[in-house]
Amino acid sequence: MLGWLWSTQRGSSHGCLTQPWSSLEVLGRFICVSALPVGAGCVVSKFSIITVGLNSAATIRDTIESVLAQDYPDIEYIVVDGASQDGTMRIVQEYDDRIARAVSAPDKGVYDAMNTGIELATGDIIGFINSDDFYASNTVISSVAALFGKNVATDAVYGDLCYVRKDDVSKVVRYWRSSSFVPGAFARGWCPPHPTFFLRRSVYERFGGFDPEFPVAGDVELMMRLLERHKIVSEHVPEIWVRMRTGGQTNRSIRNVIRQNRRIMAAIRKHGLVDSWTRFLAHKAFLRIEQFIARPAE
Repeated sequence: MLGWLWSTQRGSSHGCLTQPWSSLEVLGRFICVSALPVGAGCVVSKFSIITVGLNSAATIRDTIESVLAQDYPDIEYIVVDGASQDGTMRIVQEYDDRIARAVSAPDKGVYDAMNTGIELATGDIIGFINSDDFYASNTVISSVAALFGKNVATDAVYGDLCYVRKDDVSKVVRYWRSSSFVPGAFARGWCPPHPTFFLRRSVYERFGGFDPEFPVAGDVELMMRLLERHKIVSEHVPEIWVRMRTGGQTNRSIRNVIRQNRRIMAAIRKHGLVDSWTRFLAHKAFLRIEQFIARPAE
């Protein structure tokens, strides 16, 4: 086992940064494997964490450092940049000895970039953390790994998310407290927070990645398709895993919010759910108000 780990490379050739495992990472993985009981190999799944972004120089350092601070020993970190012009890649290159793959090229939008990340990923579990988000603690990936290891039938695991002020990330603006999935929930305005949504790579291989038909609300369509249509097995954990800065593209204007909701309704119809604008908007408004009122426990 140890010899195989020494020969393992982080990534492969795709015109990207490719780094060998450090001795510390190899030792950490070896210790974890050695400590496991027979049949518990799923606990040490390899994770691919993907960050996509464009002109994110102001925030991406926090994102990168929150990933690199994770205490889980087997993380393949991938950065997919949309040809930024603000120095984003100069910051990324400061960490090139710890980032498995980094690419920078024009793309067709955030979900096209995410599909690129999926194609590059070699991990058993894939998660996305956007370039203005960061993990709430250094134990998030370890917690996720334990959940996947506990139940081999679990396809997806997701948690909760806090929106924080852009200029003061200690101030919570909204608390996105999710819940366990029930069939028909998406038609009622429910959706897990995508940056907390971890998925087995085998699910992407079976059912595909982000649908290019949905350049807006592509994350909602993906999770809807997997949970409602393909009925993958999911588990919600009532823990805050991600902090997201306010001011994202979708919520930047009423026009963008309307456009997103129209695309979500298009996805609801595409996947054969019972659609009703009145029910969808009423439930979504209630959920949104609750997010602004609720606050996480100290």
